[in-house]
Amino acid sequence: MAATPPSKPRILVTRKLPTDVEARIAQNYQATLNTADQLYSSDELIAAAADYDGLLITSFDKFRAEVIARLPPSIRMIATVSVGYDHIDIPAAKARNIAVSNTPDVLTNATADIAMLLILGAARGAHWGGRMVRNIPWQGVTMISPLGSDVSGKRLGILGMGRIGQAVARRARGFEMELHYHNRTESPAAKALGARYHARLDDMLPHCDVLSINCASTPETRGSINAARLALLPDGAILVNSARGDIIDEEALFAALKSGKPAAAGLDVYRNEPNIDRRFLELDNVFLLPHLGSATQGTRTAMGMRAADNLDAFFTGQKPRDLLTV
Repeated sequence: MAATPPSKPRILVTRKLPTDVEARIAQNYQATLNTADQLYSSDELIAAAADYDGLLITSFDKFRAEVIARLPPSIRMIATVSVGYDHIDIPAAKARNIAVSNTPDVLTNATADIAMLLILGAARGAHWGGRMVRNIPWQGVTMISPLGSDVSGKRLGILGMGRIGQAVARRARGFEMELHYHNRTESPAAKALGARYHARLDDMLPHCDVLSINCASTPETRGSINAARLALLPDGAILVNSARGDIIDEEALFAALKSGKPAAAGLDVYRNEPNIDRRFLELDNVFLLPHLGSATQGTRTAMGMRAADNLDAFFTGQKPRDLLTV
């Protein structure tokens, strides 16, 4: 196999990516791929990054300020294969003059699909229903128990009316749900899709038979769904989170679910994933998924290609489409 021309930028890929993405990176760069898909520790990553020009990372890689400060001076760009970038200390990267990009847009539909799956799974008892099927013959089935909740025609509150929140709203309209949303600013009518705007989150919560969390993790949103706000939800409400785990105060949510308010929850993200609070596994009114928001072959490939587009732009002297900082 011929050696890669030395003029090509050197890229360290921190996790295994879809085959087509790896082939493109290997063709365009002096690339080191993570064929074993082993998660680097911070020390291992810093050592491995020596003499590289860029890093192609995922949301599993935590680039806190202390990690970025220790990166070799050769690193000029970090491209993350994710829409979220709370795993990267952006100010620290900016201080080092390291460009950072993400991959918005391409995972919108897949994540909105998961949000609807969470809503339906939590409402209709997918957790306890699946357990009953495995306990053949079914036990305790009557006309009055066990019972789930209707979704059609209910009030849906969307926390975060960005691309994914809007995609959730479009899907919810198919269930004839009444739409409400809270955002930092009111959206144009075309993007609000008929949803009622609430300038204050606390004002929206009493109108939420279902609350879908679709906002970014920011200092303002982290821990914002706390005990006081959970108490504002109507009786029988359902909460789902397909955004980021740290938006919810998990201690408060566990206590609230034990009390029956909210009546059920659907979670795809967790504060300390993959080491989630195992007490949630004890609850029958929680439908749990292992962060599957973007987990389709097509979506993950599209995300990797979008990250590659950003790398190509940067290393050919152009501005990356999804540049977060320079």
